[in-house]
Amino acid sequence: MDEILHFQGKNGTKLTYRRWTPDQNEQSAPSATSLNIPLVLLHGAASNSTRWWYFTQHSRLTANRLLLRPDLRGHGESMWRGAARIEDWIQDIASLLRHEHQTRAIIVGHCLGANIALNFAVRYPDMCAGLVLIEPMAREAVTGILARLRPFVPGLRLIVALIKLLNRLGLYRRRLDTLDLPVLDRRVHEASPAELQTMLADYGRPKHDLKVIPTAQYLNNLIEIMRPLPIAEVHCPALVIQSGGRSITDPERTQSLLQRLPQVEFATIDSEHWLPATHPDELCELIDSWVLRNPALR
Repeated sequence: MDEILHFQGKNGTKLTYRRWTPDQNEQSAPSATSLNIPLVLLHGAASNSTRWWYFTQHSRLTANRLLLRPDLRGHGESMWRGAARIEDWIQDIASLLRHEHQTRAIIVGHCLGANIALNFAVRYPDMCAGLVLIEPMAREAVTGILARLRPFVPGLRLIVALIKLLNRLGLYRRRLDTLDLPVLDRRVHEASPAELQTMLADYGRPKHDLKVIPTAQYLNNLIEIMRPLPIAEVHCPALVIQSGGRSITDPERTQSLLQRLPQVEFATIDSEHWLPATHPDELCELIDSWVLRNPALR
């Protein structure tokens, strides 16, 4: 059963999440003790919880695990004008698990979500049973426009502060578009190779992203991506899944940095960024296989 629900996050903010519950008993929802360790699935920058639509329809893990997919604060239906930071997101994840009466979870994150997952594992080690990091964004390994943006992070902070001031004065967009990732992803799955290149060029473009996310949050996401990852402080098993392309990050540099993670495994898929959209079957199988063969994650 898949539901759209709400919980109270940091500072009492009402946040939205999707919950997949295994249909183990038609008369009542399964108890927490009857299920294996749940998964929390974190989307990336300028995205939302529908990022995981394919996974919830095809993963073998849906048979006996809760899948919790929050709209991160400032994204999707978890609207917030404060420009959330990593500290806000990881506290919200802890609040979600408490709301669901779960003591531990496997934290899966894509892009910015992977960075958040790493920070959650450090801040709440007892609540993090394992990590799946899909295309993590190490600032030392970013390429392209993100690499060129690094020297301007202090300036971005000033712009965010100014936008937040304008927001408090009542100057902000009253309506944002809805990002329906199942629709976009199905178009990618059906596209020809030539069409695919055009479609993927639109994924992550500011002119598209700014239609679905507050401007301050969009800029703050870029700032948060540039923060150093606390790799040495993680103590749980991890799976790192990277794309082989170099348009967003350097996969070799990323692997070199994340090699310090304990019990870490690496997998690479021949693609550019956006693996959940371009290679959902391979991604699903990698996650399923890693979780199911790891006794610590049952």
